[in-house]
Amino acid sequence: MAVSFKGAHFPKEIILMGVRWYVAYPLSTRHVEELMEERGVELDHATINRWGIKYSPLLEETFHRRKRPVWVSWRMDETYIKVKGAWCYLYRAVDKHGQTIDFLLTQQRDEPAAKKFLTKAIRRHGEAPAKMTIDGSVANEAAITSYNEEHGTAIELRKIKYLNNVVEQNHRAVKWVTRPMLGFKSFDAAQSTLAGIELMHMLRKGQLEGGAEAGCSAVEQFYALAA
Repeated sequence: MAVSFKGAHFPKEIILMGVRWYVAYPLSTRHVEELMEERGVELDHATINRWGIKYSPLLEETFHRRKRPVWVSWRMDETYIKVKGAWCYLYRAVDKHGQTIDFLLTQQRDEPAAKKFLTKAIRRHGEAPAKMTIDGSVANEAAITSYNEEHGTAIELRKIKYLNNVVEQNHRAVKWVTRPMLGFKSFDAAQSTLAGIELMHMLRKGQLEGGAEAGCSAVEQFYALAA
């Protein structure tokens, strides 16, 4: 299903440009507002925020229908994201080559949260990984063990910190963009905006089928998702 812009007060191209700037670079909504004004587009910074919340999940969902398969060895970790002045937890997983598998924002950092993320990632990719590397988190270990018992899978658990560096380094690209945002005002807004940030990160890594190998830049791939 194509991303619909029906009823929008601005042209699709303007909306996509505003969303892309916001989720691709370390810019606040006010920064994007100023950039728009320089190009003759008058709007309020809150409009940029609404666009990001509305369209980022739609574009990310479209991307996943064309996402490249990932490797069978996963690395799982979580990082911190501030929402309404409190820390929430962004669970993320990448494969051994640093390709993003999935992500999930949660309010807790415990076994149920880790298992919720693991279940989502496996369901989205159709099968469980052969191996899962974690840093040493007791909650993550319990979640993987519980998942194996519940689903009859045999995910091999490895607690090797240096092997998990690939996902910890991977967090930096996301935090680089979120830092100027100075936290999110709501949990739903955070989850939606993070979908756009993760999307741009995956496009830059060449994870769209028929994207980079066709000579398309990450920018061109982003716009193509809404074509």
